[in-house]
Amino acid sequence: MLEKCTICPHKCGINRNKNIGRCKSGKEVKIALYSIHKFEEPCISGENGSGTIFFSNCNMNCIYCQNYEISQLGKGKEISIEKLAEIMLKQQEKGVENINLVTPTSYALHIIEAIKIAKQNGLKIPIVYNTNGYENVETLKLLDGLVDIYLPDLKYFDNELGKKYSKVDNYFEIATKAIKEMYRQVGQPVLDENGIMKKGLMIRHLILPNNIENSKQILKWLKDNFDNNVYVSIMAQYFPTYKAKETSDLNRKLTQKEYEEVEQYLYDLELENGYIQELGEHEEEYVPKWDI
Repeated sequence: MLEKCTICPHKCGINRNKNIGRCKSGKEVKIALYSIHKFEEPCISGENGSGTIFFSNCNMNCIYCQNYEISQLGKGKEISIEKLAEIMLKQQEKGVENINLVTPTSYALHIIEAIKIAKQNGLKIPIVYNTNGYENVETLKLLDGLVDIYLPDLKYFDNELGKKYSKVDNYFEIATKAIKEMYRQVGQPVLDENGIMKKGLMIRHLILPNNIENSKQILKWLKDNFDNNVYVSIMAQYFPTYKAKETSDLNRKLTQKEYEEVEQYLYDLELENGYIQELGEHEEEYVPKWDI
């Protein structure tokens, strides 16, 4: 399948055994970090933390990406599928709540094989597929039964914003179809007695400055299509980084007024399940140091 890659919606058809695709990924898995992460949503991190594996490169080009050093600049190290499986098992040995695959899309085929190997060698904890939402339904179907928790972004209601900020076409239609497939696979969130998610769908949305109507439209779509059957995580951690620093409508953090407007709309819709991040001051400090 890598010989004519159609893993993601770009379907660039490149032979990744010889070249790199639109996502800058080639034939090998490339990761930038694996770590215990305690700053995900409480039902993901819990007390013991989430066993994150950060993959290098991305099929989107978000000009405000907080992980741009790995997603856009490609920092990281190539590893084998067997090594990826070994890392999953190492994370489990540390007592983490789950294996959290961050920006996994380009390596979906590699990940499938790594999960199979890891499970054969004793991997038992849930697999989290932590994605930007720009996914092919056909690829997601290959993950059916291997992924326990889907954690997609739903970034844009307005496709023009997807083009402007992330250089992708038809983001909303593609992401919403993908999210419906994720829901078909894993359904409503299932939490254990400690409030840790074992299975299900949680949809994230990052509020962008000067784009409050986009956030409202996203929330309205979630209410209309899922009501309270999934968890919704509204993130207020935006800070200008990478190319957003030179972009007039993105070169500042959220204002208190913008935050409160989205928060009030969330309550007006009566979306009950999930989280809204507090408006902080030092979000930059939570970006990992990329060192494997």
